[in-house]
Amino acid sequence: MPRKPKIDRFNENVLSRYQIYNSIFITLPFDDIVNTGVLLPLFSEICEKGYEKNQNPTQIVDRFFSKYGNGGDEEAKIDLLFKFIQYIERQVVLFDAIEDAAFPVVNNMDGRGTLRSVKEEAEAKNKIKELQQYLERFKVRPVLTAHPTQFYPGSVLGIITDLANAIEERDLSMIKKLMAQLGKTPFFKKEKPTPYDEAVSLIWYLENVFYHAVSKIFNYLQNTVFEDIELNNQVVNLGFWPGGDRDGNPFVTTDITLQVARRLRSTIIKNYYRDIRKLKRRITFDEADKLITSIESRLYDEILNDGGGDISQQELLSDLNKIRAILVEKHQSLFVDEINDMINKVKIFGLYFACLDIRQDSRVHHNVLTNIVDTTLELGLDIFPADYNKLTEEEQIKILGKVGGKLNPELFKDEITRRTLESIYAIKEIQKQNGEAGANRYIISNNQSMLNVMEAFAMVKLCDWKSPTVDIIPLFETVDDLQVAGKVMEGLYTNKAYAAHLKARGNKQTIMLGFSDGTKDGGYLMANWSIFKAKEVLTEVSRKYDIKVVFFDGRGGPPARGGGKTHQFYASLGPTIEDEEIQITVQGQTISSNFGTRESCQYNLEQILSSGIANEVFADEENLLKKEDRATMQQLAEISYQAYTDFKGHPKFLPYLERMSTLKYYAKANIGSRPSKRGKSSELVFSDLRAIPFVGSWSQLKQNVPGFYGVGIAIEEFDKKGELDKVISLYKNSAFFRTLLENSMMSLTKSFFKLTAYMKEDEEFGEFWNIIHGEYERSRNMILKVTGYKELMEDTRSMRASIQVREKIVLPLLTIQQYALREIQQLQKGGKANADLLEVYEKMVTRSLFGNINASRNSA
Repeated sequence: MPRKPKIDRFNENVLSRYQIYNSIFITLPFDDIVNTGVLLPLFSEICEKGYEKNQNPTQIVDRFFSKYGNGGDEEAKIDLLFKFIQYIERQVVLFDAIEDAAFPVVNNMDGRGTLRSVKEEAEAKNKIKELQQYLERFKVRPVLTAHPTQFYPGSVLGIITDLANAIEERDLSMIKKLMAQLGKTPFFKKEKPTPYDEAVSLIWYLENVFYHAVSKIFNYLQNTVFEDIELNNQVVNLGFWPGGDRDGNPFVTTDITLQVARRLRSTIIKNYYRDIRKLKRRITFDEADKLITSIESRLYDEILNDGGGDISQQELLSDLNKIRAILVEKHQSLFVDEINDMINKVKIFGLYFACLDIRQDSRVHHNVLTNIVDTTLELGLDIFPADYNKLTEEEQIKILGKVGGKLNPELFKDEITRRTLESIYAIKEIQKQNGEAGANRYIISNNQSMLNVMEAFAMVKLCDWKSPTVDIIPLFETVDDLQVAGKVMEGLYTNKAYAAHLKARGNKQTIMLGFSDGTKDGGYLMANWSIFKAKEVLTEVSRKYDIKVVFFDGRGGPPARGGGKTHQFYASLGPTIEDEEIQITVQGQTISSNFGTRESCQYNLEQILSSGIANEVFADEENLLKKEDRATMQQLAEISYQAYTDFKGHPKFLPYLERMSTLKYYAKANIGSRPSKRGKSSELVFSDLRAIPFVGSWSQLKQNVPGFYGVGIAIEEFDKKGELDKVISLYKNSAFFRTLLENSMMSLTKSFFKLTAYMKEDEEFGEFWNIIHGEYERSRNMILKVTGYKELMEDTRSMRASIQVREKIVLPLLTIQQYALREIQQLQKGGKANADLLEVYEKMVTRSLFGNINASRNSA
């Protein structure tokens, strides 16, 4: 029997179930206001009808209370709005759990983009050998990042998992209990999480999801693609930023870095121990039983030492291989698959689980190096010449290539200098404990020049490391930096000292490219096109010097930060871009939405893996951009860049964000350990803004500017000249451009301008709001014209349906947030000077952030 269309499977298994369980949920008595659950649907209805009548949030809230009111009692009114926020947050979790439970039904787990589909295509095209060869060297590395925008406490994560299981099993009694538990469990922390808290939160996903999904993928490839040939490549390996990402985060200390590394090691050992305990019940044969008991005992000792023991990966593999040999030779290979699974896990995760990256800003490095030069000269140490700071960049680079030694961090009074040097010594310490793969990457954010890389390289060598077993990774972020990236890397490849280091590291260079800050700096089209072109140039220059370049993409969740349909993006890259590995950052919401369950994690990892395979094994010339299409893409990027630059330069741009959005409330929301901006200035400076609060604030306004601004203006310019056919040709010929437009459609679909339509009447910001709304309408109309669609996201109706349900759930929450913001503005005008009331409404804005963030699944 043919499968039902995806949209039908979504409606049947997600939407219908949500309506049933939500009707139960809102009748559960969570609090002293028994009517909250009854009143919320009425409030939702008034919100929907109110926006249809072009009412503003204040009118909508007032209308609700006049109809179902509380006799004008301000305190009771505020209390009920807070109760609504609590209910809506939990409705979002309920919908998440239902979507998670239905994931393997709604998505075809053996369909297009899965490994089974890839294997069958390889067999049909007689390309199994090519597939094997590619999988021996190709890797995917998801890197869980240090700034989760979704910060459910562990207790809530556990409830979501249990609720999804109960829904899958249709256990109504348990569902009701779990929903009641959900109603009484706190959702947010009163204090900011530490970087260690963030690490523990994300390690939950490593332990409960990635461990199982990644090993299942590896086992499938080993057993069905490679069969009797041993696969000697991890295929998927994991990266980790919490505890190592120092960029703009003063709370990351060396102690925290080492604690996180220990926690990663102890967690993987606990996972191994649990598996070995299960295996012990099966491996009960002579000789093999003693070996497995010995492994169990040593792993248990490691757990008692909190991951600080002396067991090694080689030791574990050696004993497991001995057990396998005994089973094959003496026991008819009984339970050999289970032993193979254990061997594969140890090969994939070692004793480190995920590689802990260290990251710091190039400007910090420069100040640190200047301090090192000054201090060592004062101390009479013969490392740098006395006139070092007066030398040209070229002369400084020569000296930096030759320095070495063993600097003691305690020699330096400057705290940042001490911490930076300590972080390098920490890498060495982690490598001793967890193995080299446990920490072997030093990332330089805001990298602008060759000097930036050589300063970091010199600091590594000054930490008693003559032949560093660490990769220096420059991160190019702004449009200007992306344009010079090729020259910077050519300079490094031809630098004698750095070239020798690369040779020792296998002539492999990882380069990070920042979608998030690129979009914030240059707008949506220009950022994506600049990164595409930078990758082409970097591929060409790396191949010229026989260097294998690996691109590491710094992505956020939404299209505005490089997210959206990620696997389609990678499948769209052609032969002019090196694709030996796919490395991407994955942050908070995207972890839970794309990798939150074993099924979704396996499915989405397979999609990314297959996109790389499609590019190499099944590649054709289709992905090569024709000359005329390149010219069109370049023109579109330039026009949109100018439009976005003009928009950014508008005198009301920063004041609008500061006073009309939730920007300043991100810092109060305690969802991440990092400050919401880099600089210490009280005045808002654009370059100091972090991408998450920047993109997130537009998302909370339901305006999603960074995901579409400039797209409409650029396409319309072609249309006015009668050249729209050029853009249509580009859309038809380029999978890259198609993916850009599809992701932009997602940003537009998640926009809702009626929420803030009242702003067009604002004396100060009315004109600015009209500019944004005008570009929204223009982008929507132009994209529909190019694609030929009648509605946005026409080709992904189930995804669109999911977005629409989520938007409907949070509409009352957004209304409450806007109502509170408007009340704050009134109070600040001095009309109602009430400090206590101001604090209450500010708390209301902050509390409303959580549900909106979590519902969007990729808001920032």
